[in-house]
Amino acid sequence: MSLSLKPQNLKRYRDLLMLFHKYGHGDLIKEAPIIDDPLPHAPAQPVPLEAKELAKDIEKLGPTYIKLAQLLSTRSDFVPQGYMDALSRLQDGVEPFPFSQVQAIVAVEIGARISKAFLEFDPVPIAAASLGQVHRAVLRSGQQVVVKVQRPDARETVSEDLEAMSELAQFMDAHTDFGRRYGLTLIVEELRKSLLRELDYRLEAANLRLMREHLANFKRILIPAPVEDYSSGRVLTMEHVSGQKITKFSPLVRLDVDGDALAEELFKAYLHQILVIGVFHADPHPGNVFLTEDHQIALLDLGMVGRIGSAMQDQLLKLLLSISEGNGDRAAQIAEKMGERAEDYDTLTFKRNLADLVNQQRTANLQELQIGRVLLDVQRIAGECNLRVPPEFTMLGKTLLNLDLVGRTLSPEFDPNESVRRNSAEIMHEQALKGFSSGNLFGLMLEGKEFLEKLPSRLNQLLDLVAENKLRVKVDSFNETLIVTTLQKIANRITLGLILASLIVGASLLMRVDTPFRIFGYPGVAMLFFFLATGGGLALALQILRNDRSEH
Repeated sequence: MSLSLKPQNLKRYRDLLMLFHKYGHGDLIKEAPIIDDPLPHAPAQPVPLEAKELAKDIEKLGPTYIKLAQLLSTRSDFVPQGYMDALSRLQDGVEPFPFSQVQAIVAVEIGARISKAFLEFDPVPIAAASLGQVHRAVLRSGQQVVVKVQRPDARETVSEDLEAMSELAQFMDAHTDFGRRYGLTLIVEELRKSLLRELDYRLEAANLRLMREHLANFKRILIPAPVEDYSSGRVLTMEHVSGQKITKFSPLVRLDVDGDALAEELFKAYLHQILVIGVFHADPHPGNVFLTEDHQIALLDLGMVGRIGSAMQDQLLKLLLSISEGNGDRAAQIAEKMGERAEDYDTLTFKRNLADLVNQQRTANLQELQIGRVLLDVQRIAGECNLRVPPEFTMLGKTLLNLDLVGRTLSPEFDPNESVRRNSAEIMHEQALKGFSSGNLFGLMLEGKEFLEKLPSRLNQLLDLVAENKLRVKVDSFNETLIVTTLQKIANRITLGLILASLIVGASLLMRVDTPFRIFGYPGVAMLFFFLATGGGLALALQILRNDRSEH
C-alpha cells in the first residue's frame, strides 16, 4: 500500500505513524501505508509503553493532537481503560506566548489599544493552553474581568493538522479493518467540528448567554457573563469569578459548604441541560468547575458544548432510568434502538453483556456508582458487538464521567442513580412544557391553517369522484383461491398419511392372527395391508417431490 500526502503534511503523518508504531494495535501497524519519505528507524513491532508516556508524546505534538487525545479518551470501545484515564487528564498546559503578541491581537480584534480599553491588564497570564491564554484585567468602568486571547498561529496549525489527519483517516477507513470497524474519518470529522467551534470565541460567548438564561433558576449555579463590546472571534472578555477549583478547597471550607445540596443542584442542572435544553457544557472536568467565595458552583470554559435532539433526549432519559433501576434488558433494547447495526452485529452477546453491566451497577456501593462510566462501558460493549452508537453518546458519557468526579468531591455519599430517579418526573414535565412552547404552537397553527385552506378543494375532488362513480380504492390482498387450494392439498396429504398409518397399525395387529392364508410365511391379510401402505407411502412421496419441484 502507498499513500500520497502533500509535502507539508509528511512530518505530521510521520508523527501519527510513530504513535501507531509505539502504542497502536498490531493489525493497524501491519497495514499502515508506506510513504515516499518513510519513517526512519521505525520498529518492526509495536513497543508497549506506559499510558503516561503516550500522554507526554501527544503533548509535544501540539493542540490538535491534544484535542484528538481528549476525544479518544471517550472512546472506550477501542481505547483501553488505562490509556483512557491518561488521555482524559491532558489539560494542554503550555508555555504562554509573548505579551507583545497579546497586545497586537487585542488591538486588532476590539479596535483599541489595551492601555485605552482597560484600566488594568495583567501581562502575566493566569492560565495558558494550546489554543489560547487567559489574563486578568479591569475595565474602565471598574469591573474585574478575565480576557481569553487566542494564540496567533492556532488556526493555521489546527487547519494543517486536521488536513493530515483527514487524509490518513480516509486511507485507513478504505484499506484497514481497524478503520472500517471504528470509522476513523468520523472521529476526525467530530474533532474538526469541535475545534472549529472552540476557535470561534463568539460561539463561546453565545454559549455563556444561553446557559445563563436557561440555568437562571438554579441559584447555586453561576455562569460568567460575557462582555460583548470587548469580545470577538479571537478575544473573549467575561466577568471574573473569584474562587478555587472544586478539587482544591480545604477541609475547613468543606465544613461550611452544603456538599449534598451543591452536588444535587449540579447534577440536576446537567440533567436539565441534557434532557430539556438539548445543549450542555461538555467539559466539566475539575479545572472548569469552581467553588466561589459565596459557595456557588461556577461553570467555566463553555467553548465545548454538546447538542442533543429531542428524539435522542427521550431515548437517553429512558436509558438513564433503565440503568438507575437496574433493568438491564430494557437498557439493552433502548441502546439497540439508538445505535446503527453492522452486518455482523451480535445482538445476543450485546444484550447479555449489557444486562450484566447494569446488574453489576445495581449492586455496587455508593463509592463505585459512576453513571458516566456505565455509559462509556455501554459504548465499549456496543463496539465489541459491532453496534455503532451516535456521536452524542460519546460526549455525554465523558461529561457525566467528569460530573461523577465533581459530585464525589462535593459529597462522597452522592448517588447519581438516585438523583436520576428523583428528578425524572420534573424532567418529563419540563419536556412536555417545552413541546407546548410558542414556537411549536405557532407551527401547529400554520399547519392547521394550511389544512383548512386545502380542505374545501380536496372535499370537492372527492365528491366529484363519488358522483361520477370513479372512486377507486386500491387494496393489496392475498390470492384467496391459491390459499384455499394450498390448504386443501395439505389436508389431503394429512388425511392420506393418517390412512397409511392406520393400515400399518392394522397390519401390525393382524400379524398376531394365525390364518391358513400366508404370504412369505406371514399372515396374508396383514401382508396385504403392509403392501398397500408401502405403495401408498411411495406414491405420496413421489407426488410431494414432483409438486415441489414444479413450483420451483
